[in-house]
Amino acid sequence: MTSRALIILFVSLALTSCGGGSTWQDDPQTHIVRKGETLFSIAWRYGKDAQTLARWNRLGDGSLIYPGQVIRLTPPGGSSSRTTASRQSSQPPKKPLPQIPAQPSPRWAWPTSGRINVEFGAKPGSGTGILINGKIGQPINAAASGRVVYAGSGLIGYGQLIILKHNDTYLSAYGYTASLLVKEGQDVKKGQRIATMGEGPERKPRLHFEIRRNGKPVNPRQYLSTR
Repeated sequence: MTSRALIILFVSLALTSCGGGSTWQDDPQTHIVRKGETLFSIAWRYGKDAQTLARWNRLGDGSLIYPGQVIRLTPPGGSSSRTTASRQSSQPPKKPLPQIPAQPSPRWAWPTSGRINVEFGAKPGSGTGILINGKIGQPINAAASGRVVYAGSGLIGYGQLIILKHNDTYLSAYGYTASLLVKEGQDVKKGQRIATMGEGPERKPRLHFEIRRNGKPVNPRQYLSTR
């Protein structure tokens, strides 16, 4: 292969690796906000707590983020990307960020009927929650009262996903839904229908259900009643 052909091949591969909507930046310490994302969906993707990300980036309640904004994924004062470091190099030292006190767990209910097909931690990806078998269109209910902080299909691997915030410590999520019956910002009650079941892995009707404590997945079985 000639030198010219090698150069063309290298440039083509470089352009391919930079293109496409599914390509995420390589820097694991920052995230560039994309259209349709919320701070909760960003935090969910990286296994972080949205309240913590808001404090690290001094975003207040985190509602005012915009496409193109750089969100740091590491605490101030630790290692950070060149972009964040250059931005902060001329700023005076800031006071330490206050800790968010832990809040009690709500009283949980099963989000739908059906046998658990995959247990917590059993598989990569889906192992962050449990997979519950069912039928297409069967009701999906809020496992506890809360507020809808995300409803959409922007998170790869969850299908149509709903995330509920129950307090500053606990979130729950409902993936592979066929229809979304609630919208972001809406308050819902425990047991309220929020979606219907859609197709999960292997194109079978399933619900992906998660509970997260301070952004980290926990086994839902330790919070749900035995049945």
